[in-house]
Amino acid sequence: MIKIALANAEATGNLGIILGKLLDASSVILLSGDLGAGKTTLVQGIGTGLGITEGIVSPTFTLINEYTQGRIPLYHLDLYRLEPQEVVALNLENYWEGFEVIPGIVAIEWAERMPYKPDSYLSVRLTHRDEGTRQAEIMPYNCTLPEAILAAFETNNCQIIDS
Repeated sequence: MIKIALANAEATGNLGIILGKLLDASSVILLSGDLGAGKTTLVQGIGTGLGITEGIVSPTFTLINEYTQGRIPLYHLDLYRLEPQEVVALNLENYWEGFEVIPGIVAIEWAERMPYKPDSYLSVRLTHRDEGTRQAEIMPYNCTLPEAILAAFETNNCQIIDS
């Protein structure tokens, strides 16, 4: 696991930019954290890193927003308002298995509401810390963080707390 201190919302967005520039299609990011912890801000950064110019907003009421004009598509999902049985009915595996959609990055907010997970993914937990700062805990499951991402964290002044 990698722990990164995030001084403010801009730092959270910058972390997303790094991920957007360096992750491949079919990458899945499962986001968790309290309300206001920065999940949508991180996804906005991912969109910027992908070259998406359209405004990225939380899909709380629409459930899924698809952005296809970047380097690769971004599929942004928000499960906040759903119960696990409702999540099953969405057939989310279509997004990470590439069925019926062009492979892209799948970012899922409130992923703890999922009764099942993909075979491989990055878990990103955002938490509030003292004085408005945040912390990101990034844990890869059945995948590895590319060395380029780790190097980008260091060269972009991400304060790695633990790795």
